[in-house]
Amino acid sequence: MTEPRPAPTVAIQAAQAPLVWHALPHAPLPGTLLGHMDEVPDGQALVRQVFAAEDSAQQHPFKLLLLRSGQNIRAYANRCAHFGVPLAARQEQLKFQPHTSISCNVHYARYRWSDGVCDKGDCEGESLIAIPLQVDAQGRIRIAQTA
Repeated sequence: MTEPRPAPTVAIQAAQAPLVWHALPHAPLPGTLLGHMDEVPDGQALVRQVFAAEDSAQQHPFKLLLLRSGQNIRAYANRCAHFGVPLAARQEQLKFQPHTSISCNVHYARYRWSDGVCDKGDCEGESLIAIPLQVDAQGRIRIAQTA
Protein backbone atom coordinates (compact mmCIF):
# COMPACT_ATOMS: atom_id res chain seq x y z
CA MET A 1 0.00 0.00 0.00
CA THR A 2 1.39 3.41 -0.92
CA GLU A 3 1.39 6.28 1.48
CA PRO A 4 -0.64 9.32 0.46
CA ARG A 5 1.41 12.18 -0.84
CA PRO A 6 1.30 15.38 1.13
CA ALA A 7 -0.57 18.25 -0.49
CA PRO A 8 1.72 20.70 -2.27
CA THR A 9 2.64 23.71 -0.23
CA VAL A 10 1.48 26.99 -1.67
CA ALA A 11 3.35 30.08 -0.62
CA ILE A 12 1.01 32.93 0.06
CA GLN A 13 2.65 36.29 0.01
CA ALA A 14 1.11 38.87 2.29
CA ALA A 15 0.13 42.07 0.57
CA GLN A 16 2.52 44.83 1.49
CA ALA A 17 1.18 48.21 2.36
CA PRO A 18 2.33 50.87 -0.08
CA LEU A 19 5.25 52.94 1.13
CA VAL A 20 4.48 56.40 2.38
CA TRP A 21 6.99 59.23 2.27
CA HIS A 22 7.21 59.72 6.04
CA ALA A 23 8.15 56.03 6.53
CA LEU A 24 11.25 56.39 4.34
CA PRO A 25 14.66 56.73 6.02
CA HIS A 26 15.61 60.30 6.95
CA ALA A 27 12.19 61.71 6.03
CA PRO A 28 11.81 65.35 7.10
CA LEU A 29 8.89 66.54 9.18
CA PRO A 30 5.71 68.09 7.78
CA GLY A 31 6.23 71.82 7.52
CA THR A 32 9.78 71.45 6.18
CA LEU A 33 10.56 74.19 3.67
CA LEU A 34 11.46 72.79 0.24
CA GLY A 35 11.93 76.04 -1.63
CA HIS A 36 9.97 78.76 -3.40
CA MET A 37 7.74 78.58 -6.47
CA ASP A 38 10.04 81.06 -8.23
CA GLU A 39 12.89 78.55 -7.94
CA VAL A 40 11.01 75.92 -9.97
CA PRO A 41 10.45 77.09 -13.56
CA ASP A 42 7.27 75.96 -15.29
CA GLY A 43 7.84 72.57 -16.93
CA GLN A 44 10.91 71.79 -14.83
CA ALA A 45 11.69 68.81 -12.63
CA LEU A 46 14.27 69.50 -9.94
CA VAL A 47 16.33 67.13 -7.81
CA ARG A 48 16.36 68.34 -4.20
CA GLN A 49 17.78 67.18 -0.88
CA VAL A 50 16.53 68.18 2.54
CA PHE A 51 17.62 67.13 6.00
CA ALA A 52 15.46 66.00 8.88
CA ALA A 53 15.47 68.42 11.81
CA GLU A 54 17.12 65.83 14.07
CA ASP A 55 19.98 65.30 11.59
CA SER A 56 22.01 68.22 12.92
CA ALA A 57 25.19 66.91 11.29
CA GLN A 58 23.35 66.88 7.93
CA GLN A 59 24.80 63.54 6.93
CA HIS A 60 21.65 61.82 5.70
CA PRO A 61 19.72 63.78 3.07
CA PHE A 62 16.18 62.93 2.07
CA LYS A 63 16.09 63.00 -1.73
CA LEU A 64 13.04 64.21 -3.60
CA LEU A 65 11.88 65.63 -6.92
CA LEU A 66 9.88 68.83 -7.39
CA LEU A 67 7.84 69.06 -10.62
CA ARG A 68 6.02 72.19 -11.73
CA SER A 69 3.29 72.54 -14.29
CA GLY A 70 1.78 76.02 -14.27
CA GLN A 71 0.74 76.80 -10.71
CA ASN A 72 0.66 73.10 -9.80
CA ILE A 73 3.67 71.70 -8.02
CA ARG A 74 4.19 68.09 -7.07
CA ALA A 75 6.84 66.25 -5.09
CA TYR A 76 7.88 62.63 -5.24
CA ALA A 77 10.53 60.75 -3.31
CA ASN A 78 13.54 60.38 -5.61
CA ARG A 79 13.16 56.60 -5.53
CA CYS A 80 12.39 54.30 -8.42
CA ALA A 81 9.38 52.05 -7.76
CA HIS A 82 11.17 49.15 -9.44
CA PHE A 83 14.65 49.12 -7.88
CA GLY A 84 14.39 51.65 -5.05
CA VAL A 85 17.39 53.55 -6.40
CA PRO A 86 17.26 57.30 -7.09
CA LEU A 87 15.74 58.22 -10.46
CA ALA A 88 18.74 60.51 -10.78
CA ALA A 89 21.61 61.19 -8.39
CA ARG A 90 22.16 64.72 -9.73
CA GLN A 91 20.12 67.29 -11.62
CA GLU A 92 22.02 66.81 -14.88
CA GLN A 93 21.14 63.09 -14.83
CA LEU A 94 17.38 63.62 -14.48
CA LYS A 95 15.51 62.61 -17.63
CA PHE A 96 12.09 64.16 -18.14
CA GLN A 97 9.60 65.43 -20.70
CA PRO A 98 8.20 68.72 -19.35
CA HIS A 99 4.61 68.40 -18.05
CA THR A 100 4.49 64.78 -19.26
CA SER A 101 6.87 62.26 -17.68
CA ILE A 102 10.04 61.57 -15.71
CA SER A 103 12.24 58.52 -16.22
CA CYS A 104 14.60 56.44 -14.15
CA ASN A 105 18.10 56.77 -15.55
CA VAL A 106 19.05 53.31 -14.24
CA HIS A 107 16.55 51.19 -16.18
CA TYR A 108 14.41 53.78 -17.98
CA ALA A 109 11.05 53.14 -16.37
CA ARG A 110 8.79 56.07 -17.24
CA TYR A 111 6.46 57.72 -14.74
CA ARG A 112 3.61 60.11 -15.46
CA TRP A 113 4.25 63.68 -14.32
CA SER A 114 0.67 64.13 -13.13
CA ASP A 115 0.41 61.24 -10.68
CA GLY A 116 3.74 59.36 -10.59
CA VAL A 117 2.32 56.13 -12.02
CA CYS A 118 4.73 54.02 -14.09
CA ASP A 119 3.32 53.71 -17.59
CA LYS A 120 6.32 52.07 -19.26
CA GLY A 121 8.87 49.62 -17.90
CA ASP A 122 9.19 46.74 -15.46
CA CYS A 123 7.22 48.58 -12.78
CA GLU A 124 4.17 49.35 -14.93
CA GLY A 125 1.22 50.22 -12.68
CA GLU A 126 3.38 50.95 -9.63
CA SER A 127 3.86 54.53 -8.45
CA LEU A 128 6.46 56.91 -7.20
CA ILE A 129 5.96 57.88 -3.57
CA ALA A 130 4.10 61.19 -3.48
CA ILE A 131 4.93 63.84 -0.89
CA PRO A 132 2.03 66.16 -0.02
CA LEU A 133 2.79 69.85 -0.48
CA GLN A 134 1.33 73.18 0.45
CA VAL A 135 2.27 76.53 -1.04
CA ASP A 136 1.63 79.63 1.07
CA ALA A 137 0.62 83.09 -0.17
CA GLN A 138 4.29 84.09 -0.47
CA GLY A 139 5.03 81.07 -2.70
CA ARG A 140 6.97 79.03 -0.13
CA ILE A 141 6.72 75.29 -0.75
CA ARG A 142 6.46 73.13 2.35
CA ILE A 143 5.69 69.51 3.11
CA ALA A 144 2.02 69.48 4.06
CA GLN A 145 0.67 68.19 7.34
CA THR A 146 -0.72 64.69 6.91
CA ALA A 147 -3.97 63.48 8.34
